[in-house]
Amino acid sequence: MIVRRSAAALAASAVLCVGVAPAALADTAPPASPSAPPVIPSGLYGKNDPTYDGVWRQSFALLAQHTVGVEPAREAVVWLVGQQCDTGGFASFRPNAAVACDATTMYDTNATAAAVQALKALGGQDAAVKQSVDWLKSVQNEDGGWSYVPGSPSDANSTALVISALAVAGEKPAEVKSKAGKSAYEGLFPFQLGCAAEPAADRGAFAYQPVDGKLIANADATAAAALAGLGKGAAVVPSGADTPAAALTCPANGADPAAAAHGAAGYLAEALKKDGHLTALTPGADQPTADTGNTADAVIALAAAGHKQSAAGALEWLKANSAQWAQGSPAGLGTLILAAHATGTDPKSFGGTDLVAALNATGPAPQGADTEATTVDSEKDKPSGGQNIWWIIGAGAVAGVGIGILLSGRRKKNQL
Repeated sequence: MIVRRSAAALAASAVLCVGVAPAALADTAPPASPSAPPVIPSGLYGKNDPTYDGVWRQSFALLAQHTVGVEPAREAVVWLVGQQCDTGGFASFRPNAAVACDATTMYDTNATAAAVQALKALGGQDAAVKQSVDWLKSVQNEDGGWSYVPGSPSDANSTALVISALAVAGEKPAEVKSKAGKSAYEGLFPFQLGCAAEPAADRGAFAYQPVDGKLIANADATAAAALAGLGKGAAVVPSGADTPAAALTCPANGADPAAAAHGAAGYLAEALKKDGHLTALTPGADQPTADTGNTADAVIALAAAGHKQSAAGALEWLKANSAQWAQGSPAGLGTLILAAHATGTDPKSFGGTDLVAALNATGPAPQGADTEATTVDSEKDKPSGGQNIWWIIGAGAVAGVGIGILLSGRRKKNQL
């Protein structure tokens, strides 16, 4: 689930003309001046400016570490917990915990959903998890969905991420209803392209938001929605079953979350067949380029749906082409670790890279862990093919109504 961050937050901030309000941990650094390099808090993973993705990347780093049996550094967990506002919600990043959240705080449902998954997995944070779940319920839109910034129109990505967080926390999304009586799934289903979709290959996909009244297939939204429909989060337990992904069954049952999820998985599997990876159109490019983040998300979604063979080609492509893209990125490395875990692949020998050591090296040393990243020396295990790096901040156009999200921005999260 899962890499959307910086570009999405940047778009939201630009549209709302609001900065992220200060407040986080007492030991975190004060905001840097616009001309000064960012000061990275000691407990935070990653070295790039955390303004738009601090909570997101920390959550995925901790979730990935826990999933593969690494005990995160105490200070890293304390930093994440300290980012929570008294309301239970999280902003994308709060540089000073001593300053309380207030009316100027730009809350981030995506960051909150990611934090819920991480804190629930780590254990011992039941109060914080419940507080965040209660806050997420309080900002549910009347249509049953959620937006990136509360108060904006619902979008499929945010709705799906919140549903996954609710499910991980032990809630039943079908029973989480808005004041208008719409359930969380009722907020998600309208974004799915059904049996009348044109082209037919788009059937089962999810759109981010309607554009001029039309739903446009979006791989980011589709991968997130697949996990949500299955009631799962980003940390997928490897399945013993393996069935081929199939197209959306028509006529479709628009009220069945599992059917919607498998239809979404079918779309992703078909989209991966052409090149073994997903693509996106980046600024200044005439042709789409490889979309590494969404490809990793698609692998996780397919594995969650029990379609490991349908994800096999993309998994091999990631092994050969993701190293440069994920280098130094806690969210990127965390997502690759989760993709490896979901498919039963060793994350310590992933295309020649020890993803776990590489992730550990981006922040405070885990308890009892070796933080030195290693690579496999044998020629047969070295990545082959081009390792194209593409950057997402500023990519695409803002789609749909509300704050929008930069197209192909997922993992957006994986960016920093």
